[in-house]
Amino acid sequence: MSEQVGSPPISLEALRNGDRKEFARLVDAYSTPIYRLALKILGDPQDAEDVLQETFIKALSALPTFEGRSSLSTWLYRIAVNEALMLLRRRKPETLLTDNDGDEDESGESESAYLIDWCCLPEEELLSDEAQRFLDKAIAQLPENLRLVFWLRDVEGLSIKETAETLGLSETNVKTRLLRARLKLREILSEYYGERVEVRSRQNAA
Repeated sequence: MSEQVGSPPISLEALRNGDRKEFARLVDAYSTPIYRLALKILGDPQDAEDVLQETFIKALSALPTFEGRSSLSTWLYRIAVNEALMLLRRRKPETLLTDNDGDEDESGESESAYLIDWCCLPEEELLSDEAQRFLDKAIAQLPENLRLVFWLRDVEGLSIKETAETLGLSETNVKTRLLRARLKLREILSEYYGERVEVRSRQNAA
């Protein structure tokens, strides 16, 4: 998540001083990724819109006391994640995002390992619209705690430190969840691409 290329950096001082134009720039710069994140958490466009609006309302009221210890993007993400999780917990009280993964394997290895090498598939098949849709579904199948870490780190491009700050987790915990998410996705994608590898192998053998 970043500001528009070529535009001057958003001024925290101007924001603290109540500069409405600067706040409008902040909204323009970060609305899309915040909405996208909220939609991934909640799965409902209207709920995501509500989280987006509430994020900027709370940011506006909190700006005078924001000390800038984290980046604006991390700070906004943290507000958005908190808002989305509060909404999610009202619907699913069992949803938790803590720094303790209980009995999760610290090695990050999945219980099963159905993995297949799909490097031989042509690029157009790996990057097809169908493959992208399957990847989106695979990400949606991840448990909430893994999906959030994966989305922030690998999709939105936050650093391990920024992801940890956003979610209120330790960096070690973020790394563990990220590894588990990647392995789980690889396992799910192996099932999808495995069928295509088998078809291509039969075609080559014919």
